[in-house]
Amino acid sequence: MGFRNRFQRLLATVALTLSALTATQHGIAAGLMAPVDSNLPPLQIREQHVTVDVEDGYAITEIEQVFHNPNDQDLEAYYRFPVPEKGTVAEFTVWIDDKPVIGEVLEKEQARQVYEQEKAAGREAGLTEKDSYKAFDVKVQPVRAGQDTRVRLVYMQPASVDTGIGRYVYPLEEGGVDEKKLAFWTANDSVEEHFSFTLNLRSGYPVDALRLPKHPQAQIQQLGPLQWQVTLDNRTATASSEEETNNENPNFAPPAANGQPANAFTLDQDIVVYWRHQQDLPGSVDLVAYKAPGKDRGTFMLSITPGDDLPPITTGSDWVFVLDISGSMSAKLATLGDGVSQALGKLRGGDRFRIVLFDDRAEELTSGFVDATPNNIRQYTKKVMQLQSRGGTNLFGGLSLALNPLDADRPTGIVLVTDGVANVGKTQQKDFIDLLENHDVRLFTFVMGNSANRPMLTAMTNASNGFAISVSNSDDIAGQILNATAKLTHQAMNDVEIDIDGVRTADLQPQRIGSIYHGRQIVLLGHYWGDGPAKVTLRANVAGQNKQYKTRFNFPAQGGDNPELERLWAYATIQDMQQEINYFGEEKDLQQGIVDLGLEYGLVTNYTSMVVLRDEVFAEYGIDRRNAKRREIEKLAKAQHQANAPTSNRADTAQPMYTSNRPSYSSGGGGGGGAFGIGALLPFLILLIGGGLRRRR
Repeated sequence: MGFRNRFQRLLATVALTLSALTATQHGIAAGLMAPVDSNLPPLQIREQHVTVDVEDGYAITEIEQVFHNPNDQDLEAYYRFPVPEKGTVAEFTVWIDDKPVIGEVLEKEQARQVYEQEKAAGREAGLTEKDSYKAFDVKVQPVRAGQDTRVRLVYMQPASVDTGIGRYVYPLEEGGVDEKKLAFWTANDSVEEHFSFTLNLRSGYPVDALRLPKHPQAQIQQLGPLQWQVTLDNRTATASSEEETNNENPNFAPPAANGQPANAFTLDQDIVVYWRHQQDLPGSVDLVAYKAPGKDRGTFMLSITPGDDLPPITTGSDWVFVLDISGSMSAKLATLGDGVSQALGKLRGGDRFRIVLFDDRAEELTSGFVDATPNNIRQYTKKVMQLQSRGGTNLFGGLSLALNPLDADRPTGIVLVTDGVANVGKTQQKDFIDLLENHDVRLFTFVMGNSANRPMLTAMTNASNGFAISVSNSDDIAGQILNATAKLTHQAMNDVEIDIDGVRTADLQPQRIGSIYHGRQIVLLGHYWGDGPAKVTLRANVAGQNKQYKTRFNFPAQGGDNPELERLWAYATIQDMQQEINYFGEEKDLQQGIVDLGLEYGLVTNYTSMVVLRDEVFAEYGIDRRNAKRREIEKLAKAQHQANAPTSNRADTAQPMYTSNRPSYSSGGGGGGGAFGIGALLPFLILLIGGGLRRRR
């Protein structure tokens, strides 16, 4: 019991440390609508209703908002929200004459020109553009004086499961790293009348718990063996819970104290939902496919969840912590320092470490590698705790210093922690990837916040066969620690390849899989022709040995209730093209490829935008209503799909690819909404991320 008590006290201490991240970081609200003329009072958000449907390996998010213009003049309004991770806008709708009108996608300059022409003519119009990886920017005009304006946004994204844990984030925090945009956030950041958030989870595998780390007031219901629902509604807050919600749940404003209505819901904190699958589920292969009526070509999503057969890592390693101390990290440095001290304290005998800092410049806190002795750990923990934020973000300088010197005879992992955007020194993606390609080391990145340059940071980690994990200020940080460190206690599958024989397939995404770590799924999107039996083989190198996993199953001849797969495949392909542009520079053929896919599948990209016009005006411009037709197909399929109980998409039941169960976390913490159990999977507790092996070529 003595060890158990000490262990529990350690966890409690770490939990308090980690909770400081959300206590000290006040997010900047997103999803607001403000007048373009900043001298006018902001619009009021009267209603906001969010509906999320998670099933079949992807999530569809629908946001409907009602804004009120309190001014005595018509105006143009500006609306901005963060780009969700791997998410793409599929619908932007504005109510015109009390009728919803769905937007259509045009090339970016053409869409902007059409919008400006309609603006000059005084007719209703809306425009959605993508600001690179940062945010979607929406303009609506005219917002009539003294009247309400209703808009709807729909976006979709993959929703994979990692070590038995699923995670969904509804992004509301702008991120705080784009100084030019901060002046915008003076608009109303609360929903004054009615806010609701509903997440419908339909799973092919049993789920035993759900959790919202920062929204304990949410209602969680199990509707069936494979079906759960989460609801968050400011109108259902009872008088008996007002004191608790006001004190512990900062989304709810206190009655009248700040001039807001009682139970107004503030939009400055991400909503994060976790779900945990039951233990002892088998390793599996799941197939979801869709073929439009009369078409020979179909689209498929293949999800491979490996069994738990990767051997543990027992050798000592070198660790290089590369820490962002730029100005945007100011509110997070205390937590960062505590976390690094915990990380250093968990290093094993024979491990060594270096600590590299970067802001405008890069410097080393250590003097080369130092042994992970108690004295060294105390010394450098004290120094990290005294760090002060400053300056810009010279990420390239920090990584360059971290990579030199390295010991060629020891396995090495680089731990990068950043919430910002490279803005000092070299900043192009190609520079970073070239730097990493010249060193035999794996990079592991914790991407903090909604405005970090996720595409570049993810490309960097992929190039080194590492992995990147995105973190919200509203995450269960202890859970994210478990998620990261559990992967680094086992060997990875390297040089992963998947062959599909018997059915013609093409246009696969991702084109290169690379390394797969303990507990991670492999998700493959692509096209197929025909139908019938297919042989699927996964090849990988594990600890220097070649391994093969095989199965057989049928591809369907027709149908399917998942037309969204077409957009998910198209956006994955667009992301791959955009990554090439980021690496090689602007290239006309790749740009045109992105435009063509955006137009065909109704997607907002760096080169395409979505414009809303009056119905008759679409015809005047000769704009085909392709996206409106596609949305009707998707809505009909959704209704048919949800009329039936959830079912498993497992394809390898007759010939399992794996004989072992998939990795999962220990059970504990009770049923729906309880804390996930930590169990015995905490050999190496690190706040942000830790560990790694030299990558195998």
